[in-house]
Amino acid sequence: MDSLFLYKIIILYMLDRIDEYTLTNTQLSSFILDRGYTNMFNIHEALSEMIDSGFISVSTIRDTQHYKITNLGEEALFYFENRLPNPIKQDILDYFKEEKINLKNESEIYADYYPNDNQEYTVECIIKERKDTLLDLKFNVPTRGLAVSICDNWRAKSTDVYSYLMNELAVNSDQEHPTE
Repeated sequence: MDSLFLYKIIILYMLDRIDEYTLTNTQLSSFILDRGYTNMFNIHEALSEMIDSGFISVSTIRDTQHYKITNLGEEALFYFENRLPNPIKQDILDYFKEEKINLKNESEIYADYYPNDNQEYTVECIIKERKDTLLDLKFNVPTRGLAVSICDNWRAKSTDVYSYLMNELAVNSDQEHPTE
């Protein structure tokens, strides 16, 4: 079996098994490099070819690339998954079991910022649960430094912010709308 083909199947298998979440370049690379499957050059070559072929999609959030399997990638995996050795499949499943919280948190809670037309920055803070977006906040801030600070603090403060908003916005909701 061609080595690059094996790396592609490993990546597709990982992205397929992570369910509705994405994996970062660091997460994919760490798994493959830590187990000595290949080097960084081959990982990037495999990722690049699969993006070009439409098997995976990539999005960039705060300078971090997040990968997700596409329908075409799922179809390819269906045909070639049996060529991935069972010990590698088990390594992947064990890795997900060990790192589940970290992988889940990477995908569910994130923030990014970008310059807008007002010479300010728009910050977007998101909390997702599976396919559902629980909270998507967008607001403008005057400086890049403030945008970076908000993004850096979002993961630690997101639960508190979400709880605060729900409590404040739902005040007296039981009295006004008893049973809907």
